[in-house]
Amino acid sequence: MTSLSSRTLHDGWTVRATAGPVPANVSGASIPATVPGTVHIDLLAADLIPDPFHGVNEAAVAWIGLVDWTYRTTFAWTPDGRTRQDLVFEGLDTVATIRLNGRVIGETANQHRSYRFDIGALLVEGENEIEIAFRAPIPYANAQSLALGVRPRPYPLPYEAIRKSACNFGWDWGIATFTSGPWKPVRLESWSGARLAEVRVTATPEGDGGHVDVDVVIERDASSAPLTLSLAARGPGVETQSPPEAVVGDRARARLDLATVQRWWPAGYGEQPRYAVDVRLNGDGVLDEAQRTVGFRTVEWDQTPDAAGNAFTLVVNDQPVFVKGVNWIPDDALPVRVDRARVKRRFRQALDANLNLIRVWGGGLYESDDFYDLADELGLLTWQDFLFACAGYPEEEPLRSEIEAEARENIVRLASHPSLVLLTGNNEALEGFADWGWQRRLDGRTWGAHYYYELFPALVAELAPHVPYVPGSPFSAGMGWDPTLTADAPSGTQTGPHPLDPGSGTVHLWRQWNDRDWTTYREHTPRFVAEFGWQGPPTWTTLTQSLDDDPLTPESPGMVVHQKAMEGNVKLTNGLLPHFRLPDDMETWHWAMQLNQANAVGAALDHFRSWAPHTMGAIVWQLNDCWPVTSWAAIDGAERPKPLFHALRNAFAPRVITLQPREDGLAVVLGNDTGDTWSGTLEIRRLTFAGRAVAGIAIEISVGPRSTLVVPIEAGVATTAEAGGELLVAEASGIRGFWFFAEPRDSALPAQNVAVSTRVVPGGTEVTATAGALVRDLTLLVDKVHPAAHAEDGLLTLLPGESARILVRHDGALDAAALADPRVLRSANQLVRA
Repeated sequence: MTSLSSRTLHDGWTVRATAGPVPANVSGASIPATVPGTVHIDLLAADLIPDPFHGVNEAAVAWIGLVDWTYRTTFAWTPDGRTRQDLVFEGLDTVATIRLNGRVIGETANQHRSYRFDIGALLVEGENEIEIAFRAPIPYANAQSLALGVRPRPYPLPYEAIRKSACNFGWDWGIATFTSGPWKPVRLESWSGARLAEVRVTATPEGDGGHVDVDVVIERDASSAPLTLSLAARGPGVETQSPPEAVVGDRARARLDLATVQRWWPAGYGEQPRYAVDVRLNGDGVLDEAQRTVGFRTVEWDQTPDAAGNAFTLVVNDQPVFVKGVNWIPDDALPVRVDRARVKRRFRQALDANLNLIRVWGGGLYESDDFYDLADELGLLTWQDFLFACAGYPEEEPLRSEIEAEARENIVRLASHPSLVLLTGNNEALEGFADWGWQRRLDGRTWGAHYYYELFPALVAELAPHVPYVPGSPFSAGMGWDPTLTADAPSGTQTGPHPLDPGSGTVHLWRQWNDRDWTTYREHTPRFVAEFGWQGPPTWTTLTQSLDDDPLTPESPGMVVHQKAMEGNVKLTNGLLPHFRLPDDMETWHWAMQLNQANAVGAALDHFRSWAPHTMGAIVWQLNDCWPVTSWAAIDGAERPKPLFHALRNAFAPRVITLQPREDGLAVVLGNDTGDTWSGTLEIRRLTFAGRAVAGIAIEISVGPRSTLVVPIEAGVATTAEAGGELLVAEASGIRGFWFFAEPRDSALPAQNVAVSTRVVPGGTEVTATAGALVRDLTLLVDKVHPAAHAEDGLLTLLPGESARILVRHDGALDAAALADPRVLRSANQLVRA
């Protein structure tokens, strides 16, 4: 128990529109408000707006971003003998004037940080009133853009001129919501003597043991009473504490040595033991305390020069890690609705897909404490971008100071988490400056280089030197910044290699989606891929529940609203046609686009993984959606996995076999991402589609732990004169890889002929699918049968006569017979034969 007391102020709030184009049904209304929350939540609860995510409603609620909103509440207060009374806002979205009892106590303009105000002189015994007056974000951003100067960006509204989530203004997968409100907790803190204003905890392993370093910043009242700092730690095999250390001034450091600790490992590499560290500030009793949960591990990104350039390999506890990653966007376009349980569901899906890293993209948010705590608990590595994306950002005030404040706060908040393995200066700004015509359009204006090359690395070195930092993604080793202004470089010069140099650092590959076939991913052998992806529609249930179009077509009104990519449907069609013909009916079109998305990403992942350890990671764009939309996500906006989920799960399995084109012909590539040697017999067969063996070979193989083995296929096996009717199958230890010599549209795939039997098992229904003929990419779209059902396996290829068991997880009853419906039991065969 400490002398500091904290009281949430979440009750009794109302919100009112105070200026702007307010509809008649909202004008003058005092609306009950939820805090933490945003105005959309309150308008929805009061039935004053339609669901923005449904149909074509996005435009119908766009007025919200043009309106000023004022929140009010009252709270009772009685003097408690403490010398300080602080009103704390953990997050305000975004530009606000705050009043207490009619007096202005502060103004804010940054969604990404907290604010604290000493209100002791303004409190009155009895009832007190808080008012938060939010300015409309669209006109504010426009005005700031004029004041600071226009910067290059990919979308019309100047999201770079306001410290607010960039995708809140819309993105090529996201609805524009233009939220306002106190989106994080509000509380009254009362204290005397001193409090912990900042706590940084670092866990460092050393041999079998380790130590915990704690750095604190202390805020004092007028008192000069002596203070001490004490630490305690507990965890597997540990329960110890340090003697109190005297505090001098407003900063203190203490260390706690631990003789034995267990190492924290990423998922797939070991366990995740964690240790609770208690930090106490003592004066006349315990004045304040904080707790951080840490894990002992080392982390670095090996960028050793080699013949190809520079490695970019994540190393945890001296173990190189092949990164199996996904990009993360806010999980709801109204982020306040994302709670711990929802994040945990998403992370469980990520683990089910054999992922080990989540990259938090720079156009979204610094993710929540729950997000990082769950990542620590589950062993999911995290990579957090600073919140800059695809635009030039002003380096002038008032943004400059706000950006430093938000960066300081979030570095301190996140740095103790063992899951955090990289902080990145921005998303695609370095590339934008190099390739997107920014230098001409900037015309001498600043664009953010100071943040990426100077401010952020300095802050990370000061506050979290144990956390690796790179200036952006994509980036290349050796990049730097020369701020010298010349006639040829009026905004400065980016030095060193190009940010997309494939020989080092990270690359983003978007030409394939934009204007090339996905097979051309095989032309690239980068050191690390931090973004690439392919679009596909959401699950059928999500799509049909979110739209009212009749008839529903790829270009019907609701579909167009829920397709945000530039020429998205054109790119979907162009990307499909090399592989399948364009279906005429909507439901088959839906399946074709979902399958092509899965095949595109799956083929790319197989290729990138086959080049390990030259290529040491691939981060798919993207794991999740923030609303129901045609997008690059594997999990749609209603939390349902798309077929792409199965492509991730298959390509990122601990052991894989793929067949890859190499300079001298086809090769079998075995990837072993386990700690054990993989030994056995590799059988390579060339078969007709009817299952008849034409040629084959058997080879004894041994693949070391965490390694790759490439086995060239002799020409007599790898060469066919019947490209449209033969395939290669490589198999070892029950693991298979396939190579089809022709695209499905050019092949003789037979009509789908699959028999289905089912039985009830704990947790759902077991489906046995038996192929009467070769079937390619067999997948159960089970949401059509049960909206909450999920098939654990998909994209299965079966030879004639073979069977596969698929567990369909669901609650309650399920119409098992419907699982054999060809609308549900889908395959590539259906897209080839009428």
